[in-house]
Amino acid sequence: MTDHVTDRIKARSWRESVVEYIRVEATPADKFGHQPRLYALAQQIAKGQDCDDDVLFAAAWMHDLGVFIGHRPSDPVELARWDHVPYTISRSRELLPQWGFPAEKLEVVAETIRTHEAKYTPLVPEAVVLRDADILEQLGAIGALRAFVKVGRDTRYATYSDVIPVLERALTVLPGLLQLEVSRELARERVAALRSLLEAIRAEAAGNLH
Repeated sequence: MTDHVTDRIKARSWRESVVEYIRVEATPADKFGHQPRLYALAQQIAKGQDCDDDVLFAAAWMHDLGVFIGHRPSDPVELARWDHVPYTISRSRELLPQWGFPAEKLEVVAETIRTHEAKYTPLVPEAVVLRDADILEQLGAIGALRAFVKVGRDTRYATYSDVIPVLERALTVLPGLLQLEVSRELARERVAALRSLLEAIRAEAAGNLH
């Protein structure tokens, strides 16, 4: 990022600065939509929970920084071993204070980012909310879009057939990992939509999906 862009970001409120930074850094461009959707979901889930909205905002917008092109390794072998979370936490600790984010909240942001993936056990309320929101983003029509867009540009997914098992696993495993009742309620419609889509794909492909 050029110095004049960095300076322009610093002149904004810290939330505006975060959004502007991610808008510039989110590559491929379709990666950008995940952040505002995730924060909106987190806000919806967090109603009635003892959560700090500053932490939720910062963690939701920054949590995937290490998966963007330019932040992750370009070498395929290194990329296959890449864990983006430590990098994202480190960069968040560096960048957020520069934009005016409260320093005393940085460790909670780090902890929330650390356990945002379904395979981890969240230990703070904000992490529980963000993890549930991230799981919901892998279900429904949005989950399918996010999976299918990887075909041909992610070495793990050369064809549509490579994506189907990922969506099937999401359908069978992820809903059971949600921790909050409000999240489970939100998941019902998404699960039904994803199940219907997979059934339609199987029926229309008639064994010839590639």
